[in-house]
Amino acid sequence: MGGLVELNMKPSIPISSNSPRMDVQMSWWAMNGLHSSGDRQSAWSQEAKLQRIAEAGFAGVNAFIPEPAQAKEWRRLLEQYGLTLSVNAYPKSAVDMTEFIEKLRAYDGAVQYVNAQVMTPFIVDTSAEKLLHDIARLAEDARIHVFIETHRGTITQDLLRTVEYVNSLPSLRLTIDFSHYVVAGEMRTISDEAEALLQTLLTRTSCIHARVSNGEQVQVNVGEQGEHPMLSHFERWWESGMRHWLAQASLGDHFPFVCELGPPPYAITLDEYGDKSDEISDRWTQSLLLADRARSIWSRISKSQGSTGLA
Repeated sequence: MGGLVELNMKPSIPISSNSPRMDVQMSWWAMNGLHSSGDRQSAWSQEAKLQRIAEAGFAGVNAFIPEPAQAKEWRRLLEQYGLTLSVNAYPKSAVDMTEFIEKLRAYDGAVQYVNAQVMTPFIVDTSAEKLLHDIARLAEDARIHVFIETHRGTITQDLLRTVEYVNSLPSLRLTIDFSHYVVAGEMRTISDEAEALLQTLLTRTSCIHARVSNGEQVQVNVGEQGEHPMLSHFERWWESGMRHWLAQASLGDHFPFVCELGPPPYAITLDEYGDKSDEISDRWTQSLLLADRARSIWSRISKSQGSTGLA
């Protein structure tokens, strides 16, 4: 694999002659437990998963830093199937983030970006802002792109607090996953107040994690053709985030859109108290639908803004 694919950390510096583009990626976590129809006892192997991801038209995989013993095989398979790799981090402190960045150095620029869930849900105000500032500084010093995910149980678990962070920290770039705010706020309908707050966060979009909540469950089946009424809200937010990103993007920048439909207990099952093997929907098929919706949105808005890149 080549060097680090530059994203939107310093949008004033063009990095290639290519138009800004969207990379539709697949969450590795979302591949857990997937298997061929009628064969629940035989989950897909690592290579089978990567092959299916590539054949479905995904540009990359959002996963974890491979263990040293697995790194060579990961690199071989990613190169074989032409997939990029981004990774997730779970720091609680600037020291944790420093140690994580040191681990990344072993991959010599092969990691496209880092999605960070900052695992300190109960720090607020200046303490939280300092930690987010320190993480952004460490990322910039290391020339690594780190996006903070909007996620329950993390530093961004509260919508109001996260808006304050955005207003206070010009360097803060976000991975947008509004399923967490919709379920935490029981947003079965979207009020004008909620919409305004969510739109504030969308001005800092650097990545999107795709999942739809109905305000009661964090992840729901949107229907074979996307019939679920909540999907239109999420598509509106995805489009807004894409538009904000494109307005700041430079030539050669890549925008990650990650299909992240999690396995049980995120996925709803028929037997919540048992082995949780009978999911009520097909996560793989639903992922393909969300990917198609993202490509359609991007195609429409990128043409209107003079960019046509899509992967």
